[in-house]
Amino acid sequence: MYDKITPPTVGEKIRFENGQPIVPDNPIVPFIRGDGTGIDLWPASQRVLDAAIEQAYGGQRKISWFKVYAGDEACEVYGTYQYLPEDTLTAIREYGMAIKGPLTTPVGGGIRSLNVALRQIFDLYACVRPCKYYNGTPSPHKSPEKLDVIIYRENTEDIYLGIEWKQGTPGCDQLIDFLNNQLIPETPELKNKQIRLDSGISIKPISITGSQRLVRRAIQNALRLPKNKQAVTLVHKGNIMKYTEGAFRDWGYAVATGEFRAECVTERESWILSNKEKNPSLSIEDNAKLIDPGYDSYPAEKREAICQEVREVLEAIWDSHGNGQWKEKVMVNDRIADNIFQQIQIRPDEYSILATMNLNGDYLSDAAAAIAGGLGMAPGANIGDNAAIFEATHGTAPKYAGLDQVNPGSVILSGVMMLEFMGWQEAADLIKTGLAKSIEQREVTYDLARQMEPPVNPPLKCSEFASAIIKNFD
Repeated sequence: MYDKITPPTVGEKIRFENGQPIVPDNPIVPFIRGDGTGIDLWPASQRVLDAAIEQAYGGQRKISWFKVYAGDEACEVYGTYQYLPEDTLTAIREYGMAIKGPLTTPVGGGIRSLNVALRQIFDLYACVRPCKYYNGTPSPHKSPEKLDVIIYRENTEDIYLGIEWKQGTPGCDQLIDFLNNQLIPETPELKNKQIRLDSGISIKPISITGSQRLVRRAIQNALRLPKNKQAVTLVHKGNIMKYTEGAFRDWGYAVATGEFRAECVTERESWILSNKEKNPSLSIEDNAKLIDPGYDSYPAEKREAICQEVREVLEAIWDSHGNGQWKEKVMVNDRIADNIFQQIQIRPDEYSILATMNLNGDYLSDAAAAIAGGLGMAPGANIGDNAAIFEATHGTAPKYAGLDQVNPGSVILSGVMMLEFMGWQEAADLIKTGLAKSIEQREVTYDLARQMEPPVNPPLKCSEFASAIIKNFD
């Protein structure tokens, strides 16, 4: 089955049922060391993970690690341009879960990004990025401790699908000609619009399937959180891109009010219910005016549509969600993308889970990570219905490779996400406790040490930071 690797002889496979992992007590988990500083990061991270599992379960649970290859290290083993060998794909497919360090973006070999390739090959549609502040971590913000969000970024669609045509190529010219002279003139809302002839073209597909399975996972996650954190915000630019980003919002709400009707309430529904709770004799029309301040200026048809919305909400969910019951449900709302960038800066504590499409999620997750202390402290996971890969979110930093200097926090916290996904919460909690205490005690690597006041000198090495985390488990 394998060409140049051999699986462990001890351990069992993780399998998936209905999109959820079924994890034995001794799972085999493939790992990709990573390029550049991966040579330092992975040994430190593995030591922390193994120590936490041992302390939490006393030998009753253990991971059998299975080394597989990708990136530059794969080329050393499999040959030039073999950045993603079939052995590695087979191992992830067979064992269901993997964790990896940072990978180099290939210069040749026909792969734009190894990370994107893995997501697309295994249909890992949910990129999950928790951004939580650990006390003592240097941050450019005054109140970073207010940030505790999980970003669910759709991984497989949007412009990141990579369907594009270079300016001046025959395919691009043909597409522009077709759009300008056939499709656009036949579409009333696009009347008088034209694409410049010297343009490049990129296609932005957003599907019902891709949108709803992402929002479904986000809501499932929210249901596992404490009551005060049970909220999902749909992030979009639907005020401009109505049929893609606006559709994402609408399809997301459909999941909440259809599949999770008993567990969810939308923000607008909560207004309607709250208005009636405050004034039981409130008329339908007055309720409509309260939820939509522009009501009186609208034409009669639009006013009636809002009144009908109020009637339908009260008829459908008053018994199950009224009289304050909605306050115990998962709150689902939406925000415009540019506005949410401001919101996580000035009111981060009002948000819990953000569900968004690919491009917006890319920007948003890095912005949130900056508040929490940077990418060195930002974990990531890519999850599908049949596989999951947990990964560092930063680059390879090759000039630091082998120096035992870099911060292993991103890989370690990605391991924490993996443990939580496996249901091994006790081990995950030990690591989070150890990490938090180490930072509070100013036992940190140089990236954090130099930003602290006063700076920490000397900082810990990568391996020493791992030892500090383990020491602080208790």
